[in-house]
Amino acid sequence: MAETDAPTVLDTTAGKFPLLEYRLRREGREWPVLHVGAVLTEEDETRAIVRKTNRLPYGVSLWPSAIALAHEVAARPGEFRGRSVLELGAGVGLPGIVASTLGARVVQTDREALALHVCRINADRNRQTDIEHREADWTEWTETARYDWILAADVLYGDSIHPHIRKILETNLTPRGRVLLADPFRPPGFAFLESLEAAGWAVSFSRWNVGDEQTPRPVGVFEATPPKPGT
Repeated sequence: MAETDAPTVLDTTAGKFPLLEYRLRREGREWPVLHVGAVLTEEDETRAIVRKTNRLPYGVSLWPSAIALAHEVAARPGEFRGRSVLELGAGVGLPGIVASTLGARVVQTDREALALHVCRINADRNRQTDIEHREADWTEWTETARYDWILAADVLYGDSIHPHIRKILETNLTPRGRVLLADPFRPPGFAFLESLEAAGWAVSFSRWNVGDEQTPRPVGVFEATPPKPGT
């Protein structure tokens, strides 16, 4: 699909929503994605929650954690070529699309069919037609394949989902694999990461500021590696 062929309106059972464009620029490259609105401030988050009550899923918005995670992936071009990548809660798909353009084999998952629909549109717009898209629920996870990287943006917001995410990391990451989790420094996210460290995982992070200079939104991109076998 050429960029000029992309839809300008997302037609859903909740109504019609204009699609906006965001362009990530880094390392001399550019990645355009469509979304129904950028969620950069707490006020934006409130509006996104209102859209959710109208049955429009969170994933069709563009969240600061996804932008930060995409920047982090783009800054590591040599670490993704030829690697397998699983993206959880892909939403509009920006981080996984960046990984795919860097030569990774990418599987993007989301439990919302509408989010995956936008995700596919964005993959096509970036000429990444070999990305695999799967509808999947973390609480009913059946995937058994292992991946070199697992990517996820803003998935640590609720304590109740932590055991499910933990199980996915332990089940679907290769022994020498790595995880990148982007989170806007929410307390539940810290609790999850501390639990990984307590279990022997190595955790480090880089900080990104997303948004305009007046009200930048800080986001941490946390890299986690599992304990070595036998430790």
